[in-house]
Amino acid sequence: MTQTQPVDHHQLENRFRTETRTFAWTPPGQADLTRMLALDGLAQLMAMRSGEMPPPPIMDTLGFTDLRPEPGRVVVEMPAAEFHYNPLGTVHGGVISTLLDTAAACAVHTTLAAGELYTSVDLTVKFLRPVTVDSGLLACEGTVIQRGRRTALAQAQLTDGDGRLVAHATSTCMIFPVEG
Repeated sequence: MTQTQPVDHHQLENRFRTETRTFAWTPPGQADLTRMLALDGLAQLMAMRSGEMPPPPIMDTLGFTDLRPEPGRVVVEMPAAEFHYNPLGTVHGGVISTLLDTAAACAVHTTLAAGELYTSVDLTVKFLRPVTVDSGLLACEGTVIQRGRRTALAQAQLTDGDGRLVAHATSTCMIFPVEG
């Protein structure tokens, strides 16, 4: 029987080259929620893009560099970086999935009327190519396929800096009114 010893992360830092990353974000809820909910979904995203409202912290956490919304469509960009890597030296599937989820869900977000909210119900992802820092600027386009009264179906396509498709996803979102 083998017993595993706890990892001393401080000792690892002295043994391997380490990098640091610092970033700042605006905590959720600091924006005027009443004002935000008075806007339709497209206007909300446009206000975030223009700096009138803060973006969600996930954009800073992962290093998103652009969000371009239009009715039923969103493009999100992020350069592939080492801090996105898994142990095998490629961008972690969870990071790719987050990018795909953001684009698909924000495409649905653009269709919301004032006073409507949504949440993702599912996300189905297909990984087509490995992504590394050599992949360059990742661009993820989300589009609404079908928008109903209570649900919406969206898709997202992630391409690398050379325009090659590296991942694809579909997502269902549930739409509901703000309560209270």
